[in-house]
Amino acid sequence: MKKIISYVGVIIFAACFLLPFIIMIFGSLRDMQYALLSPTYWFSDNLTLANYKYVLNDGIFLRWILNSLIITVVPVFSQMFFCTILGYIFAKKQFAGREAIFWVFMAVIMIPQQLLIIPKYIMFSNFGWINSYEALIVPEIWGIMGVFLIRQYLQNIPNDFEEAAKIDGAGDFTIFMKIIFPLSVPVVATVGTFSFIGNWNDLFQPLIYMTKEEMFPVTVGLASLLGKEGHFGIEMAGSTLSFIPTFLIFLFFQRYFTEGIQLSGLK
Repeated sequence: MKKIISYVGVIIFAACFLLPFIIMIFGSLRDMQYALLSPTYWFSDNLTLANYKYVLNDGIFLRWILNSLIITVVPVFSQMFFCTILGYIFAKKQFAGREAIFWVFMAVIMIPQQLLIIPKYIMFSNFGWINSYEALIVPEIWGIMGVFLIRQYLQNIPNDFEEAAKIDGAGDFTIFMKIIFPLSVPVVATVGTFSFIGNWNDLFQPLIYMTKEEMFPVTVGLASLLGKEGHFGIEMAGSTLSFIPTFLIFLFFQRYFTEGIQLSGLK
């Protein structure tokens, strides 16, 4: 009886999380101007792909997808590389002020990004980066949280590997590329997953720095689409298409993601 109660509770709990996704998917398959609460309407047989055809035939939506890919893929690979280097330095190298510098980096995380948006906007405006990819790519080249995760992970790797490689005549770069980086695959995949999801779903910063419609990422584009079209089905079709990349990334890297979280000590 306890197991049955536990399973029923888990099913109800999972249904609460899945319900918004179910509404999104079925809403994208219905030609509906406004959201309706009747369950019989949601799960009826009158399904159509007209909303998807409308969205995909709209060239501006494909441009939004391209913009999101550009501002997401570049930071993903740069963070996976640079965060690994910085994490390796802070975990394995001894130098003056190492701990102080690291915890200064950690303190930056405690500052709400909303407080920095005006100074950053002024700086980017002086650089001529408003309505350009640089405003969203350059600040994301490396991430403090990624450095923290990789540092925590590498601290659990014995120093014997490095010492053995040094005896064989390997330099720091060779040790990093041949030993450290391959051993860090789980946590690097975790950093890449975090970076992809965070940049792909980011609405706040693109909303500030991008004012031209052709420069919108898909998050800002969908928000503008709701105001322009006012059609619930079209909005849900666009949201479903936007959700697919993050779902696939997490699905493919789920094993590495879970292992990296466990071994990095993040609770």
